Amino acid sequence: MKRYVIDGTHFQTLEEFWSHFQSEVLGGQHWGRNLDAFSDVLRGGFGTPEEGFILEWRNSEHSRQTLGYTETIRQLRKRLECCHPSATAKARTAIAAAERGEGPTVFDWLVEILKMHELGGGEGGSRVELVLL
Repeated sequence: MKRYVIDGTHFQTLEEFWSHFQSEVLGGQHWGRNLDAFSDVLRGGFGTPEEGFILEWRNSEHSRQTLGYTETIRQLRKRLECCHPSATAKARTAIAAAERGEGPTVFDWLVEILKMHELGGGEGGSRVELVLL
């Protein structure tokens, strides 16, 4: 199975993660650079092998810190700026929780999506093996 390696010391923000993932996994191929597009890419056929692959995330503990609550608050505030008015209360609640150090972080979002694409993880035919180092 094809193996890709990303290194948590090469990015500090979600946008930098997208760039690093694009470079190391997608060979520079352009894509949507958001959580939904990330899930799509993991299904295969959008620059990743349809038969599945191994994603080795080196220095993942570093990423857990840099993609922690500070980055989560920043990302949630960006969402708040452009979300539909009916979603502002939910966004503000998520920001308040993150400010208290509660709830999932950006790192958690990414890992959750990756785990959904593991064999038996809920995303049907996906076969991504996540290795956190």
